[in-house]
Amino acid sequence: MRSVVRRTWRKVGEGDYEAAVAMAAPDVRFRFVGDTALGADVRGQEAFRAWFVRFTERLPGVRLELVDVVAGGWPWNTRVAVCLRVVGTLRDGTPYRNVAMQWVTLRWGRMVDDVVVEDTLTLDAALRHEALSLPGTGARES
Repeated sequence: MRSVVRRTWRKVGEGDYEAAVAMAAPDVRFRFVGDTALGADVRGQEAFRAWFVRFTERLPGVRLELVDVVAGGWPWNTRVAVCLRVVGTLRDGTPYRNVAMQWVTLRWGRMVDDVVVEDTLTLDAALRHEALSLPGTGARES
């Protein structure tokens, strides 16, 4: 199962978020922990897809990179822990670096539960920074 997760994360890291959505069960529960603009507790593939759309809109220059995967259990109840590096460049050229951990439950290779925890203090600062750099937000133009 680790190889399936690695392959999926390789695609996600290249910006193919549909790879993660395709792995999700129709009634997947996805939680992105934290009180930020990306915080979520949703069900279903469409809501999961919508979160990725929001992620790419809010942080277009940021990518998720797989660091490590640990998996165990039976095919009908596999637990997967993933360590991610979150890297990229904000709209104004400021570098963004963060870490995230993911805890996934798979049933027969389909993701049924997905919890992601990222350093929310760093994430919230980047989201606020990005919001200020958007046209019409009152940010100073150079």
